[in-house]
Amino acid sequence: MLNQDIVREATRLTRAGQLVEATALLQRMLRGGSAPKPEHRKAVQVRLRGLDPLTIDATADVVEEREAPQISPARSAQGRRRSLPLDGMGDFSGLGLRSPITRAPLSPSDIVPDGTRFIAGTFSNAAGSRTYKLFIPSRCRGQRLPLIVMLHGCTQSPDDFAAGTRMNFLAEEQNCFVVYPEQPSGANHSKCWNWFRTGDQRRGGGEPSMIAGITRQIMRDHAIDPKRVYVAGLSAGGAAAAIMGSTYSDLYAAVGIHSGLACGAASDLPSAFVAMRQGGGSKAIADGKTAVPTIVFHGDRDTTVHPKNGDQIIEQSAGATRPTTKVLRGRVPHGHAYTRTVLIDGAGRAISEHWNIDGAGHAWSGGSPAGSYTDPQGPDATREMLRFFLEHSLGW
Repeated sequence: MLNQDIVREATRLTRAGQLVEATALLQRMLRGGSAPKPEHRKAVQVRLRGLDPLTIDATADVVEEREAPQISPARSAQGRRRSLPLDGMGDFSGLGLRSPITRAPLSPSDIVPDGTRFIAGTFSNAAGSRTYKLFIPSRCRGQRLPLIVMLHGCTQSPDDFAAGTRMNFLAEEQNCFVVYPEQPSGANHSKCWNWFRTGDQRRGGGEPSMIAGITRQIMRDHAIDPKRVYVAGLSAGGAAAAIMGSTYSDLYAAVGIHSGLACGAASDLPSAFVAMRQGGGSKAIADGKTAVPTIVFHGDRDTTVHPKNGDQIIEQSAGATRPTTKVLRGRVPHGHAYTRTVLIDGAGRAISEHWNIDGAGHAWSGGSPAGSYTDPQGPDATREMLRFFLEHSLGW
């Protein structure tokens, strides 16, 4: 049973701008403790003073990590395994805030295939301005092509996310455009999409309006098939992708969510902590509007975003339908086993897929160690997401 007094006090501290103190209270609650007595609260504040405000993303489990290669003919392929803070974030278990790991510049060959373009752009509206990077495939000849919108995790950049997921390489194979909106540190200290704020969960305002605006700007400036536009993301970006699917179901034909949360899982900092540790509330399921086909990847050892959140995303995406279920199991050679659950509607169409990855933590499954926060031993989330996307179109 949650301690409602702690939640109310954490909410008060959050509204007062005391995010670190609110975090300490929530951690105590989630460990089964009680609120500190009033006479101890000042001591807590003194001890925590000077720490940066905690952002909404925490620690990754052990993932594959290596220094990104310099632009040089001689490059080392040796990797190293270590326990890293997710997207450079602090550890919720002890408020041990740490700085992002310094990485060498990426090589262009890690980001895009030869003969393709990766160009920068900017979009502005009443809610603000965001830059983005756009991948243009080499076989673009004026025919209308699919577009994938990729939302990075905290502290990541478009280049880093592209290198880690290798989405540009798969998009070149399938002849697709890919756009990577970038969240600046001015909007969130660690460049997290603000998925937990109610103002950024609504159509026509906040961050959703800018992501949709970038999508439409690409559709206007390039030959994009309006029935084959998709959105995907990791962690905070995955939660933002869930919001885009829920609020712009007329724009996106399918959604891909890796280690994320359902739309409406949280409405402020306290509820975000609870959702990440225990799963979102009933609102995350009840508020789903038009059901959008959704593919979810989640590691069953994710200690940053509880795997229950993946179940809630699938339940939300199903809407009012009564699908049948097909379960398939497999294993990556020398890697993780997984369970793939497919929900099928009355017409025999797959409306969602849930990939539960055995032993995987909070990192992009099957990704490249050239980018940050990937797990190369998992099934290829990028390939499977793109396959799922291209099986769906608006009005299918």
